Amino acid sequence: MQGVVSKNYRELEFHQAVLEVVESVMPVVLATPAYQDAKILERLVEPERVIMFRVPWIDDRGEVQINRGFRVEMNSAIGPYKGGLRFHPTVNLGVLKFLAFEQVFKNSLTTLSMGGGKGGSDFNPKGKSDNEVMWFCQSFMNELFRHIGPETDIPAGDIGVGAREIGYLFGQYKRLANRFSAVLTGKGLEYGGSLIRLEATGYGAVYFAREMLATRGQSVEDKVAAISGSGNVAQHTAEKLLQLGAKVITLSDSAGTIVDQNGIDEEKLAWVMELKNVRRGRIRDYAEKFTGAKYLTDTKPWGVPCDLAFPSATQNEIDRNDAETLVNNGCICVSEGANMPTAPEGVDIFLENKILYGPGKAANAGGVAVSGLEMAQNRGFLHWPRDEVDQRLQQIMHAIHENCVKYGKNGDFVNYVQGANVAGFVKVADAMLKQGVV
Repeated sequence: MQGVVSKNYRELEFHQAVLEVVESVMPVVLATPAYQDAKILERLVEPERVIMFRVPWIDDRGEVQINRGFRVEMNSAIGPYKGGLRFHPTVNLGVLKFLAFEQVFKNSLTTLSMGGGKGGSDFNPKGKSDNEVMWFCQSFMNELFRHIGPETDIPAGDIGVGAREIGYLFGQYKRLANRFSAVLTGKGLEYGGSLIRLEATGYGAVYFAREMLATRGQSVEDKVAAISGSGNVAQHTAEKLLQLGAKVITLSDSAGTIVDQNGIDEEKLAWVMELKNVRRGRIRDYAEKFTGAKYLTDTKPWGVPCDLAFPSATQNEIDRNDAETLVNNGCICVSEGANMPTAPEGVDIFLENKILYGPGKAANAGGVAVSGLEMAQNRGFLHWPRDEVDQRLQQIMHAIHENCVKYGKNGDFVNYVQGANVAGFVKVADAMLKQGVV
């Protein structure tokens, strides 16, 4: 860790992600001399390739704007690099290295042949016109296209990169490369996308929670759920929870949280989807629309009593105090829809109290899992029906849970953090050993 910190100065999220994995896998490394001799850990924390480039574009006023673009190709031991693109003002190299490092183990857990990578830009699509987003995406792809390909690196969407952005990025790749290939996932259904891809991360987080609850003879039905965020992951987490009989009472955005003790039902959720996806409004409008709902300014959802918590916004949104509040208010299960949304002190609280805690690399792997299924459909020129994709997603989330239990069970308690880290690590480490020092 001293080496990681000194070589990756001030990249705090990356330090945090590495430390969590190292703490879990160190006993395995110490018990396996081959891992030590081959310097597996030391190699894992170094990206195989980092690409950084400028992205010039012209806004609607005719002014030149310049952003910074990145692609971190972390590890390809078990397959081509796979991971999303994030467009957000907070994007920097440290954030993307943390996300790429997490992606390596998440992809390993899915049982599919995918390495780990992540990319993006400090461009903010909020408030931009469709034309401005298109000009930016085309300029971004002008550089990125030479580094990606269906057997090399297959990006997808992430925060700030939805169907609109993927469409513009794919169109420019096709234009530059002069071929129609499966180089991006999250595509529209009209040009090679998969059913359930949009819903997959949220659905998967609920399926993982269902697996965890089943180990204690419980189910999602009739449970009260708190969700943070109100974007794609939060929306579809809520949708699947409602389908399974739970009651959803919160959603949030960066400005605050809405609390609806009457429950966010299907009709209300459809209104939220239209608000966020079409009108691109703020979640506070919900409290003005629906009687009985409250809006809490500059407040996260974690003070609201609930049985199930689904942090689905951003990294480190649950601190120690939030975790203690959740536990004290009777929360029995946390399933992470976002990447690393719980700070280390919060994770410690969940583990000390032995609640069911599904870390993001396991619980939110549904998105990249269906991206892998999209790649498989593209390779075979197939289009699977919705039920088939959903069934495969449930099977993958079940397999991820089984692997976590295999490596994380200690008596009658399953440490899903340890289980996910060790299960993901062993597959990648063994592949690295067999491929030599590369």
